[in-house]
Amino acid sequence: MRRLNKLQRENLFYLLLGILFVVGGYFFLRIAYKLSDHLPFTQEIVLIALGTIVTVLITAMLLNKQTEVELKKEENVKFLDLKTEVYFDLLARIEEILLSGHAGDDDLLRLRFLSHRLAVVACPPVLEQYEAFVRVFKQAARDHTFADDEEDAISHQLARLTITIREDLVGELDAQSDYSRRRISEQIIENSDLQNSQPH
Repeated sequence: MRRLNKLQRENLFYLLLGILFVVGGYFFLRIAYKLSDHLPFTQEIVLIALGTIVTVLITAMLLNKQTEVELKKEENVKFLDLKTEVYFDLLARIEEILLSGHAGDDDLLRLRFLSHRLAVVACPPVLEQYEAFVRVFKQAARDHTFADDEEDAISHQLARLTITIREDLVGELDAQSDYSRRRISEQIIENSDLQNSQPH
């Protein structure tokens, strides 16, 4: 059975306390009505007191829930920041290697270490696409230089990796835009192919 966290325990406590006050208040009212029906305003005062207590308990429960939601939102924002930082660092390092025009053993080792960093934050589709990118990159880097067709293959895999990263980071926003995911993917690949077609 899943253990309750502190906020959930507090919410449960306030809920049980509220039920106890309502049930206890009902029986108390029954007795108070019989004992104090000859005294003016006694019943109204009892009702006001009980209403105030229940309102305080419900407010405390709602505030606890709001705090829980805000903490979860803050965690999600921090995780998204960390994920974005790792993704941009990954793309920057790949860019450095490709701009150098050759790949040494250190570059391959760096890509291997990057896979560990990705494993901490990336979604499974990004990990799969990165694996496909590294396979193509290793094959192209066997002779430590990149021929034109090898650069094209690497660039194509990098475009696919970029598409998957974009879906992980802003996929929900893309779903709300006028562009379909397919059109966005096609545009990224077209941009990549356009760069590859430039004279070296």
